[in-house]
Amino acid sequence: MDIKDSVHDHIEVRGVATDLLDTPPVQRLRHVRQLGTVTLVYPSANHTRFEHSLGVYHLADEALAHLNVEGQQAERVRAAALLHDVGHAPFSHNVESVVHRHTGKWHDDVHELLESGAVARVLSDHGLNPDAVADLVAGDGKLGQLISGELDVDRMDYLVRDAHHTGVPYGTIDHERLVRELSFVDGELVLAEGNVQTAESLLVARALMTPTVYSHHTARISKSMLRRGAERLLEEADTTAEEMRRMDDHDLLVGLRQCEVTAETARRLTERDLLKRAVWAEMGDVPEDLLERDHAEIVEAEREIAAEAEVDPADVILDVPGRPEIEETTSRVIVNGEIRPLGDQSTLVSALRAVQRDQWRLGVYAPEDVTERVGHAAARVLGLDIDGSLVSNTRPGVHTTLDDFQEVRE
Repeated sequence: MDIKDSVHDHIEVRGVATDLLDTPPVQRLRHVRQLGTVTLVYPSANHTRFEHSLGVYHLADEALAHLNVEGQQAERVRAAALLHDVGHAPFSHNVESVVHRHTGKWHDDVHELLESGAVARVLSDHGLNPDAVADLVAGDGKLGQLISGELDVDRMDYLVRDAHHTGVPYGTIDHERLVRELSFVDGELVLAEGNVQTAESLLVARALMTPTVYSHHTARISKSMLRRGAERLLEEADTTAEEMRRMDDHDLLVGLRQCEVTAETARRLTERDLLKRAVWAEMGDVPEDLLERDHAEIVEAEREIAAEAEVDPADVILDVPGRPEIEETTSRVIVNGEIRPLGDQSTLVSALRAVQRDQWRLGVYAPEDVTERVGHAAARVLGLDIDGSLVSNTRPGVHTTLDDFQEVRE
């Protein structure tokens, strides 16, 4: 089967993947947006987990050919590549944390999803063990690194695909070279000699795409609203977390509309009548302990802010991102015949860490007519050290000279 793709041009689907393609769990991915609510920022970002899964399958197939992996081993990896996202909840990562709190499962925990039904029958018909395929999806074993790891084909596809569909070029990477330069050394997936810059391209692409696309303030607000709605739907309706995990985007929106407590959230998301930023605070303005609070403590803080501002508790959302981290710094590259972590080899890493810290923001969101009141209440309740505007969009400048960069290079 030959499929025309917007990113990879032609994708040849063969073997077990041909039969897996039309199973219900894979077809459900046609109705799960790859970027969740980012489409409210970039209207053309309507691509789905289905086409991304095809792209991951394609890159995995190319990597296997380059690595000379054949037979049943290769078929297992191809199956895992196509199935790697069947565990995603609706709107992709947007409500994953909500589902995880109730089920203990992340999107790459797919063992029970593959052990029965149409997918299990297809895998068995092709002589493949569903548990072994699920292990690969989770990144286990030598070949699991291709599906889930620092140099995985999942990341290679979503960066170029998200860049293509949003129109933001920062995610454009040379994914074909990345695939060609992969090799296994002592069971570890590494980039061959002379590819430090190739590995750095992943770092830079992620660093630029994150604030521009993935963590754009409108995307974060809508994501927070969707999570709040999903939490309340589980509390107020008969929907279970396992049922929610198997919904698609349309199912979840219908569920939110039909529940009296969440109907207003559904309306706001559908009509793009979003909450606004009452606080958008830099990391240096936020008490250290606030970054360590769990979900229950954050919900309690929201209630305290609402009480202080004298508004409905439903009108306040506190959004505390995790600490900045760069996963790709542990990618392995061969330098002078020696395997080294990219973080030890690249002078870009420390600069990008500083950039991530500068880009980090704590958010407090509320309806537009009460943002100022909620913002000042949040500053008092949370102990924020803010002088001036409660909403900080600017980043501190970096004062340096060309000589400083020359010293780094030397």
